[in-house]
Amino acid sequence: MSNKDQHKKGEPQTAPKAEEIKDEPEVLDVLDEDETDDNVAEAELDENARLQNELDEARAAIEKEKKDYLFLMAEFDNYRKRVTREKADLLKNAGERVLLGILPIVDDFERGLDAAASDTSAEAVREGMVLIYNKLIKYLESQGVKVMESNGAEFNADFHEAIATIPAPSEDLKGKVIDTTQKGYMLNDKVLRHAKVAVGE
Repeated sequence: MSNKDQHKKGEPQTAPKAEEIKDEPEVLDVLDEDETDDNVAEAELDENARLQNELDEARAAIEKEKKDYLFLMAEFDNYRKRVTREKADLLKNAGERVLLGILPIVDDFERGLDAAASDTSAEAVREGMVLIYNKLIKYLESQGVKVMESNGAEFNADFHEAIATIPAPSEDLKGKVIDTTQKGYMLNDKVLRHAKVAVGE
C-alpha cells in the first residue's frame, strides 16, 4: 500500500510539516540569545566604567601637575625678584666696606697734616707720609689688591699699556718694559688697572 492510500484512509499524521518547524524557534535558542545580549551589555558597561575611571584619574593627575607647575613658577618668580633686589642692593652698597676701611687712613692723613703745620721738619713729615702709605698698601693687600711688577718684564698687552717706545740700553732689554710711568694693580687674579709703560726697542 502506498503513502497516498494511507492518507486517504484517514490515518493520523505523525511528522510535523517543515514550514511549522521553521516558524517556531526552540525555547532554548531564545534563552541563549537573551543571555548573550545581557553579557555583551554588561561587558560594555564594565569597559565604560573602567575607561571613565582612567579618564578621571588622568584628569586628576593633570590637575595636580598643573597646580605643581603654577606653584613652581610662583616660587621661581619670587626667587628671581629676590635675587634682583639683592643684586641691586649689593651694587648700591658694594663700596661701603672698602670705604669704611679707608677712613682710618684718612684720619692718619689729617693727623699728619696737623703735625706738619706745627713742625717744620721735612724729615718728620716724610716719615709720617711713609707710615700712612705703608698702612694704605697693607689695607689694599688685605682686599686682594697687589701692585703689578713691570720694570724689566716682557711687554704683555694683557697687563701693560705701552705709551712710548724708547731705545733699549742693551740687546736683552728689547721688547721689555724699561720704565713704568703709572703702576698697574691686580685684584686677586684680575687686572684692576693696566700699567702704563715705556717699552725698549
